[in-house]
Amino acid sequence: MAATLKITQVRSAIGCPKDQKDTVRALGIKRMHHTVEKPDNPAVRGMITKVRHLVKVEGL
Repeated sequence: MAATLKITQVRSAIGCPKDQKDTVRALGIKRMHHTVEKPDNPAVRGMITKVRHLVKVEGL
């Protein structure tokens, strides 16, 4: 079974640059405290790195 990461938004993207808001959206997160599961791959890790100040990640 492939490893997955649980990603939860813990801070608001209001006031953040548009590219960061778009990255949160691309991860599938729709609102605060919403958790999504994504595969652990370099593309997802890169998106997490970009918005690491807005999200909490479990399963690293």
